[in-house]
Amino acid sequence: MKNHENPLRGWTVDRSAIRYVGEGLQRPECVLAEADGTLWTADARGVMRLDADGGQTLIRQQGIADRELDAESLILGGSLPNGIAFDRDGSIVIANFGTDAIELMTREGASRTLFDSIDGVPLGKTNFVLTDSRGRIWFTVTTRLQPWTRSINEKAPDGYVGLIDEHGIRIVAHGFVGTNEIRLDANEEWLYVVESNARRISRLRVAPDGTCGDREVFGPAQLPGVPDGFAFDAFGNLWITLIMAERLVALTPDGELLTLLDDGIPAAVAEFDRHFFAGTMTPDVMAACKGSVAPWMASITFGGPDLRTVHLGSLMGTRLAVFESPVPGLPMSHWKPAA
Repeated sequence: MKNHENPLRGWTVDRSAIRYVGEGLQRPECVLAEADGTLWTADARGVMRLDADGGQTLIRQQGIADRELDAESLILGGSLPNGIAFDRDGSIVIANFGTDAIELMTREGASRTLFDSIDGVPLGKTNFVLTDSRGRIWFTVTTRLQPWTRSINEKAPDGYVGLIDEHGIRIVAHGFVGTNEIRLDANEEWLYVVESNARRISRLRVAPDGTCGDREVFGPAQLPGVPDGFAFDAFGNLWITLIMAERLVALTPDGELLTLLDDGIPAAVAEFDRHFFAGTMTPDVMAACKGSVAPWMASITFGGPDLRTVHLGSLMGTRLAVFESPVPGLPMSHWKPAA
């Protein structure tokens, strides 16, 4: 398709058509969708299953020790499941932001730690997990700084991407500034990386053995906000949540930036930006940026029978914002359409 045929050009989210699913969720940061309409969200207490008929079930991890958290850690995401993904057996791989580990949980809650260190060194602040068509697990670590919140103000380039396969666990790319979500393109030839504290998207070419190289910035050198989560659509647009700015944007295949939804509070966002660039960020400054659609908009997931239903995850919300897209999402590796 030519660029002028891009279905996102000239399109924005109709706020009056936004609906909500789930209730009483706690920090629904990451969302997985299945073809039968079932949704799974990370939750500060475990993983929440949301059924298509409106029922919901909280699944607590069994076998993983609880960790006490202070108020700052809770508000900034210091606890429990953060990124989640399905493995080939349908179990849930978890990047646990509280235990600093990569864990595996059955759909009934039985859990175990896969890895909490690499080369004899603690992993650091594990953030996100992604499985590919070969069943390999990709994961990100935001920082190894203690406490991790230092990385926001210090802009430390100590984040990395790791890979777990039949050979074990290893780091495949490093030197990122606040590594967050990662995605593979349709052919799994490029790995896209959110660098939250650098406000940019980077990408690397992926070799068959998982080796990553040819790193480059995709799109603007600096986005108009802090990117957190993202997802591809079938056209090749990369939809991105800008947390605190409370904006949903998209990068076209040509790298053009489109704004799809703006729920930001201008004065609060301006104050956030001032502190972000000055290195003086505090929880109070961040809390003032809370929007109304998906408070602290953190992730985006395509679902529904035709992959046109968009779900927005958030750090401060208690439900998921949902709306329809003019273009379907790119199927995830676990997606198995109904027969």
